[in-house]
Amino acid sequence: MSEFDLTLDRQRLSEIRHGAVLVTTEPAVFRVHGPGALTCLQGLLTNDLVKPGDNSLVYGALLTPKGAVVVDYWVLREPEAITLVAPRSGHEASLDLFRRQLPPRLARVTDQTGHARVAWLIGAHGFQTLALSGVRVPEATGRVASVGGEVSPVALALAPENAPFVALAVGAEPAVAALGAKLMAAGAAQGDERDLHAARILCGWPALGAEIDERTLPQEVRYDQIGGVSYTKGCYTGQETVARLHFRGHTNRELRGLRWRKPEPLDSRSIQKGEREVGSVRSTLILEDRAIGLGLIRREVGVGEELVAGGQPATVVALPFGPEDLDG
Repeated sequence: MSEFDLTLDRQRLSEIRHGAVLVTTEPAVFRVHGPGALTCLQGLLTNDLVKPGDNSLVYGALLTPKGAVVVDYWVLREPEAITLVAPRSGHEASLDLFRRQLPPRLARVTDQTGHARVAWLIGAHGFQTLALSGVRVPEATGRVASVGGEVSPVALALAPENAPFVALAVGAEPAVAALGAKLMAAGAAQGDERDLHAARILCGWPALGAEIDERTLPQEVRYDQIGGVSYTKGCYTGQETVARLHFRGHTNRELRGLRWRKPEPLDSRSIQKGEREVGSVRSTLILEDRAIGLGLIRREVGVGEELVAGGQPATVVALPFGPEDLDG
């Protein structure tokens, strides 16, 4: 078992899907500012930071020159600086890349890891909870607003509709805690990182260290579907491989959903079709009467096919998971 293998009861699953759950984490957080900050990051990240304009929220990644994902980010572009939120496991890789690829005279990096906090609001009732809290809300999804006073403001962003959360807030610990208190007073339940991982599994969203490893290409883990890559922004590190796959080829494996009818522990990570190994299980969510998970599977294996995943019979399903996978 790993941090990406979870067990939830039905009540908690219902809160994550239909309620409002607040999770506060301490991920890697960086602020990039300077006269060339936007231009420099535009030349590194897979997604377009320029087109959405100021006060926007974008998801993207840094790649190796050969196109493999190094670390993924939620990027909050504000007029005075750009904030990047990454998994904590991506902290050192981020610093190394920034030191090598961002000229200090154009783009200076402030490492806020360990000081900043990020609050994630998940669940279908999250929008209503935000409205009831009295907090200033951005005007649309994918947008950012500054909340709180001038001394310690919090950047609050509404996520795109396909994201595994409704909103995220980044700021100093006391300010994020104060915002969290308002959301909980408006009806949000206190959650933990297991709830956040469960939400991203339900949405078919990849995680660094699970679905994303040192060999993973963006298209293998649904970057086209989740809006993590731009094919019109121009050059960035690794862009040649990504563009070639998009316009002239295809990946050999893809991120797919798995559904097991029995919530039994897996014997391994291997996915077998007959006697042939066709993939690996990366994350699992065990419920009271069934289990679901994410696996990287050979592209020729279709949705609806029956396999043996982790030693147990499983069905390949489309992502994101639907009610039929959870309730049917």
